[in-house]
This record gives sequence, structure tokens and C-alpha cells, in this order.
Amino acid sequence: MLSKLERRFGRYAITNLMAYIVGAQGVVFLLSRTADGDHILSELVFSPTLIAQGQIWRVASFILIPPSFSIWVFFILYFYYLLGARLEEEWGSFRFNVYYFTGVALSIFGALLAGAGATATYLNLSIFLAFATIDPEFSILLFFVIPVKVRYLAWLAWLWVAFTVVFEPLPAKIMATVSLLNYFAFFGRDLQARLRGGAARRARRGFLRSAPPVGGPIHRCTICGATERDEPRLEFRYCSKCAGHHEYCLTHLAAHNHIQ
Repeated sequence: MLSKLERRFGRYAITNLMAYIVGAQGVVFLLSRTADGDHILSELVFSPTLIAQGQIWRVASFILIPPSFSIWVFFILYFYYLLGARLEEEWGSFRFNVYYFTGVALSIFGALLAGAGATATYLNLSIFLAFATIDPEFSILLFFVIPVKVRYLAWLAWLWVAFTVVFEPLPAKIMATVSLLNYFAFFGRDLQARLRGGAARRARRGFLRSAPPVGGPIHRCTICGATERDEPRLEFRYCSKCAGHHEYCLTHLAAHNHIQ
């Protein structure tokens, strides 16, 4: 579906979208340091009541509020620019536009559903998780000193989301769940494939561990230790009531203590 949409509407995609977003957030941060800073920020906050009164810009202006108001904000904005630029390089401008604006729409929908204010927190988190999925071996310098791969930071992010869903109040649960649906829409099939691949690898490793050594006997009775090499006519069966895979000769199949 995305391919069809891209062929038809791809020419309307905003190239280098994240540069415009973080640039606007940087400007808002600088304006917030002025005498009218609080008023400027209040005009950007998402408010269903004020939107209903005609202040339509509030539907999306919340994405222009910077993620931090400390001196570190420019490092944070540069980091998000790198994430967005990497995703746009991987997907192309159109698909990254779809991912980002779908995240915006979901943040708005989640806020309306939860009766809370929409913020860009989970929108930014979805960008980070997408980047960590595409480039998990990328390293960043934590505190400008400690190299950490983004895959580990992504695990911490998922733990935070899980904690929110389990322990936080209902509005926070709704926001955390709804706002990340764009991530699952884009990566759901990949995650399923990885889970299936991991299960197949574990099953294969289990089979290899339980397989008889090359040249050794194929069957061995759990009770007496007899093998087909001791008596070629000897038959063996697995017991369905024993935990695990335990094989018995016919003599001991009907009379043995089941292993639990």
C-alpha cells in the first residue's frame, strides 16, 4: 500500500523533514527565554477546548515544543535530527513523512481518547525505536564518555513503556499504547519474523543437543540402557506421560516410574 501511495503522492513529500522540525523547536526554545516566553509556549500547547473555540493551530503546534528547556536541548535536537535523517535515508522522504505524521495523528488521537494533553514524548520515542530497530549496533557516547549501543537503550525504553502500561494511570496507559502504533504498523511483520526465527533457532539448537553422536546408537532405554546395537530386534517407544523425551524398550515401557 505504501508503495502505491508513494508512486501517486511521493512528489509531495517534505524532504529533510526532521531538519525543519528540530529547527522550529530550536527557535521556540530561544523564544521561550524571552520575556514573552511563557505566553508563546501557552499558545502552542494542545488543548481540545481551545481547538473547539477556533484555535486550530493547536492541533499540531505541540510538536514544535522542544523536548527540553535545559542547555542540553541543542544536543538533544541534534540527536533527533540524526535519527530522522537516518530513517529518511533508509526509507525515503515519503515513507518517513508517513511514519512521522502518523505518529502525530496517533498522539492527537491518544490524547483525545485519554482526555490528556498531547505531547511529542511518544512521537520522539517512536522515532528512536525505529532507528534502534534499523541500526541497533549504532553507538552513542553516554555522558560524552561511555559508548553504548542503541539496542540497549531501546530495551530500557521498552521497559519504561511496559512499566507505564502496567502501573501508570489509565490516561498514561492509553497514550503509551496508542501513540506507538505507528511503530508496530511499520515493524510488526519484521518483529514477528524475528520471533519465529528465534524460536526456530532455539528448536534447532535443542535438536542438535539431543541428537545422538555420529556413529553412536540411535535408541537407548532410559531404564536398562539397552540399545539397538545390543539387540537389533529390540523395539523402543517414547513415553507420552514422562516430561521431556524419554525412550524405553518394550520391556520397561509399560512398567516404569514416570519422570516429571
